[in-house]
Amino acid sequence: MIELKTPAEIERMHEAGRFVAHVLTELGERALVGVNLLDLEQHARRLIRAHGAESCYWDYAPSFGRGPFRNVVCLSVNDAVLHGLPHDYVLRDGDVLSMDLAVTVGGWAADSARTVIVGTPREDDRRLVRAGEEALEAAIAAAQPGGKLGDVSAAIGAVAARHGYPVNLEFGGHGIGRTMHEDLHVPNDGRAGRGMRLKPGLTLALEPWFARTTDKITFDPDGWTIRSADGSRTTHSEHTVAVTDDGPRVLTRREDELAVAV
Repeated sequence: MIELKTPAEIERMHEAGRFVAHVLTELGERALVGVNLLDLEQHARRLIRAHGAESCYWDYAPSFGRGPFRNVVCLSVNDAVLHGLPHDYVLRDGDVLSMDLAVTVGGWAADSARTVIVGTPREDDRRLVRAGEEALEAAIAAAQPGGKLGDVSAAIGAVAARHGYPVNLEFGGHGIGRTMHEDLHVPNDGRAGRGMRLKPGLTLALEPWFARTTDKITFDPDGWTIRSADGSRTTHSEHTVAVTDDGPRVLTRREDELAVAV
């Protein structure tokens, strides 16, 4: 069932979204050469505890995972792109790190992800990350009241096609509200003008992710970490967005984000 949120409920989701944005900003600042992924996980735990928030990931146990997830942030490096299990790994110069965080504050959820390049960026990695950010901004711009869900998917797919990146349709965006995952799957490619009509009060986590040269994925033995099947590098960008009478409203926008031309 799809639950449309009231303006007051969207404000409460925005409270959670501002906190998620704050944590991802801090993690991005700490993602330096020589830093262990487990240190980033512990810092996220401290921030969540101090804020009185609750992790949406802790004890999360979907059908595709192996046992409950016992961390508060997904950290995916290089060819890993989704659900990266924090582990004993020290970041190296040029690593591409995707960080995905979802929490509830006062019973309302927000979910966001960003990809950063550690140390010295390679130009092909920079282009990949920028394409993911561009696709997210295109998806947000397409989330207009009266539009269709396919408009959002098509906007992401168009950016991927323009940059020459394949698109995987197994994992994508989703509804969000009282819990991290609510009804609605938002594929990262589709046909404009198709699908459900977007109504004010609809809240979505939009999350384009690309691998440079494949749309196929593999799972690590940990049962969680998803990688590009050919080992090519990846990017993942996500925001929680509310459809309102005045257009899309981003609830997890970070202060350090720069405008992306769409």
